[in-house]
Amino acid sequence: MASAGKETDTSSPPAQAAAGDASSSTAAPHESSAPAPTSAPDAPRASSPAPQTSSPAPQTATPAAPAEQPTGDATDIVPAIEPDDARTDSDSAFGDGSESYTTSLASSILDYKYENGRRYHRFRDGEYPLPNDEKEQDRLDLIHHLHNLILDGKLHLASIGRNPGRVLDVGTGTGIWAIDFADEYPSAEVIGTDLSPIQPPWVPPNLKFEVDDAESEWTHATKFDYIHLRTLGGSFKDVPKLLRQCYNNLNPGGWIEWQEYQTIARADDNSIPPNSAMLEWVKNLNEAAETFGKVMNVAPLIKGHVEDVGFTNVQEVIKKIPMSPWAKAPHYKELGKWNLLAMLDSLQAYTLRLFTNVLHWEPVRAEVLIANVRKELLDPRIHFYST
Repeated sequence: MASAGKETDTSSPPAQAAAGDASSSTAAPHESSAPAPTSAPDAPRASSPAPQTSSPAPQTATPAAPAEQPTGDATDIVPAIEPDDARTDSDSAFGDGSESYTTSLASSILDYKYENGRRYHRFRDGEYPLPNDEKEQDRLDLIHHLHNLILDGKLHLASIGRNPGRVLDVGTGTGIWAIDFADEYPSAEVIGTDLSPIQPPWVPPNLKFEVDDAESEWTHATKFDYIHLRTLGGSFKDVPKLLRQCYNNLNPGGWIEWQEYQTIARADDNSIPPNSAMLEWVKNLNEAAETFGKVMNVAPLIKGHVEDVGFTNVQEVIKKIPMSPWAKAPHYKELGKWNLLAMLDSLQAYTLRLFTNVLHWEPVRAEVLIANVRKELLDPRIHFYST
């Protein structure tokens, strides 16, 4: 997770970065924040929580070293999580957490397109690889709950005060974070933007949703005091451009916060088997996104991009999140339970369009890989985690 601030004094000291022990879920939560120098006093400080903290791209798991933790990595400062050796294979938390979902037919059905049994948006068709159907909306709400657990119930880590002013939630999804934020800060003016109009109609009076493409030129008439981004890996072709637009649309003293998961799979105890299906999936997912023209494993890049744009007081928080309830400590075990559900729901969402349309896999081949990854996630002997 990363947060950063925008300062007003161009002679301000260099950006400060801090990394701390963190706990996250399915992927690696990474947050970084930094204030950017501007010409006005009390410049804005941006904080962006990214579930996968500042870790270099080589963090991505590869078949070459399935169970080893790379050295010299930002996550090296995070202690290893002790597995619960007393847990048995019959632990109910390792049961098959998937459920069948049905997408209801709505009057807006013509606004969508269908591929491999999943529904996708038509606005800027093809720009976003994930579906927007009810199953995906349930997954996004589950991810929101997971973030609440990771951040101990907090909606943000940036120091925005009790009256944050104008707030922008980029890639709002179902709008659940924006709704909770608007409720917690009734004096704030909150705007949530997304490519898909899947947000509920009944929202707090200080919140409104807009269908918009964050990669297009921003046309907001008034600047913001806080910009929030979360779980947007694989969404943007030009992350530096996105962050420049954030910088240019923040008031002095404002904050940007980006919370992102790292697209990796690791274990500290060499419990990942040879020829792991999970490592194969991670490798192909990152390759497909790169071919698609977007970076899936963006988390380790966020801090550097934020600093390059000009934000100062950049802070990065790295949290280690088990992918299943294998950990001994109650906190990590609880995170693992919810992260397992999120991972099981995420596999198909992230795989189908990218693997079939970009890598040109047959759907059955993609489904077989998904099934094998699920088996590894449900195996209590394998201690996957991400940051």
